[in-house]
Amino acid sequence: MFIGLGTVANVVTVAAGTGLGVLLGDRIPARTRDTVTDVLGLITMVLGISSALTLSSPAMSEAAGAGAPTLIVLGSLIVGALVGSALRIEQRLENGAERLRSHFSTTGEAGTFVSAAVTPTLLFCIGPLTILGSLSDGMGHGAEQLLIKAALDGFAAMAFASSLGWGVLVSAVAVGIVQGGLTLAGFWLGNLFSLAQIDALSATGGVILIALGLRLLRIKDIPVGDLLPALIAAPVLMAAVTALR
Repeated sequence: MFIGLGTVANVVTVAAGTGLGVLLGDRIPARTRDTVTDVLGLITMVLGISSALTLSSPAMSEAAGAGAPTLIVLGSLIVGALVGSALRIEQRLENGAERLRSHFSTTGEAGTFVSAAVTPTLLFCIGPLTILGSLSDGMGHGAEQLLIKAALDGFAAMAFASSLGWGVLVSAVAVGIVQGGLTLAGFWLGNLFSLAQIDALSATGGVILIALGLRLLRIKDIPVGDLLPALIAAPVLMAAVTALR
């Protein structure tokens, strides 16, 4: 596999989903869509647990001490939750998306096309899995997270296109630009951070993925967006603990 595979796959699934949605119309049962989402939620949790197990990595233990990695991830998540809640990141993301939808909401065929382009773009490009998956892919940890997102987005694109038409295809371009940029950022960070910092980031991201899986399974509506600052806190805390040893 190559770096950027996840973004390429995501663009392809959105484009394919759009085509199938236009062809099939609204003949896809809601129960089928819900079942597929549940399966993807389960896989997201499996990936999250796998990433969270990076807590036991030799690089983290050697750099911070045997018992420190768990405390570093815990501290990162608490700091992230406090900062994210104070900044109301989750609410701002939702409000921003709603304002954009309202701004572009018009009547007629042109309005339908714009809605078909804007609404899926917001869904596909604003979310924790977009950031986590792209950074992981860029740092060379594999594209599994983005491949899960690609499957989710493909079915969502199919649902949107069945009612809104070909305008949904525009969102595939946006996915390529946004995720491609984040993947490049992850590649740069991978060259900047130590292995212990990358493992701390991966373990913290794994816990956030578990939270996202719980949301997809409709078990607990955790404000995952408010946890995103933890991704910044994790490598910083790891560097601080390492420096103090």
